[in-house]
Amino acid sequence: MTGLALTLIAIPLTALAYAYALYPAGLWLLSLLRGHRPDQPRDSALPMVTLTIPVHNEERILGATLEHVLALDYPRDLLHVLVISDASTDRTDAIATEFARRGVELIRLPERGGKTAAENAAAAHIRGEIVVNVDATARPGRFALRELVEAFTDPTVGVASGRDISTGTGDEQTRAGESGYVGYEMWTRGLETSLGSIVGASGCFYGIRSSLYQDRFPDALSRDFASPLIAREHGYRSVSVDAAVCAVPRAKSLDAEFRRKVRTMHRGLETLWYKRALLNPVRYGRFAIMLFSHKLCRWLVPLTMPLGALGMIILAATWAPAAWLLGAVVLGLIVSWLAARRSAASPMLSMLAVPSYVLISNLAGIAAWWETARQKREAMWEPTRRDAAGGDLTVGAHP
Repeated sequence: MTGLALTLIAIPLTALAYAYALYPAGLWLLSLLRGHRPDQPRDSALPMVTLTIPVHNEERILGATLEHVLALDYPRDLLHVLVISDASTDRTDAIATEFARRGVELIRLPERGGKTAAENAAAAHIRGEIVVNVDATARPGRFALRELVEAFTDPTVGVASGRDISTGTGDEQTRAGESGYVGYEMWTRGLETSLGSIVGASGCFYGIRSSLYQDRFPDALSRDFASPLIAREHGYRSVSVDAAVCAVPRAKSLDAEFRRKVRTMHRGLETLWYKRALLNPVRYGRFAIMLFSHKLCRWLVPLTMPLGALGMIILAATWAPAAWLLGAVVLGLIVSWLAARRSAASPMLSMLAVPSYVLISNLAGIAAWWETARQKREAMWEPTRRDAAGGDLTVGAHP
């Protein structure tokens, strides 16, 4: 029984170590061996861009969002702003209409269909060579759009993703946990870019060639995750653009972050299954290995946690130190859970911020697997309500 218990414990530990430590470490070593990737030939002319903003009941922030994107450093005659209202019932449509004289176009869906359905509806109205998606709450830096679009002057690039910067208030656990994870994710994407291609784009701010923009993408799936997969199918690579910074507001609480993670991971699992052919290393080589390592392995970690817990219970029944360790782990989980339920900042909550975030993330992962296993498909879009990100980011400023 001891051997079985140790094996069960080793499974989640191995998955965790590989997904979050060994894989990025391998990327880092390979990037050192590969050295600087030679630049591809580039065209100097900027292309026409269609910037899409899918929204549902965003009257509170849409006006500020449109003012922000219209002030971005990009030629106005080359920028087409498209607001897609997912059957909003507040003043969202009226606010978008007020910007019509400044070149903003409004598309309204007659019935709620979800974010991907809104993006599908945008396909028939695209004017640009490049389509850039911006969330209503996101705030790209002043020069971020230009930096993002200039990545496409490399003819091998099909998708370019911005660099998220987590901002906002939120509670103590959300601030420390989400900021740390976002920074780690951007670092990993940077390593993947140096080796050829990222395997997932930032849903808040990313661009794709209009020739790759599919108008019939399934409504229940995640277009931002699928975009690099579609690009790879057509022989393009996808990159993370460090200079294309975008402020992304944090969830206001770990409860909100839990719901967001369940939704995004569930849609991600469904999308990966839809594009499962990309996991074939014989056909897609290193991209398939990176997709497996970065996405599927991470999503497998919470699924293996119950096996580790069972192993600890079995071991604790016959070995006293294991019983003490199990008790300490359970106590830590209880304290972290209680901390996650509170929003007030304190020294104790600061110490428990990361453990609380990790706990919530794994519970959300288990819930997402459950939703996927029972084949629950939910195209309807109920965005996580966040305050718009603030600040004028000038990273990557052009001289």
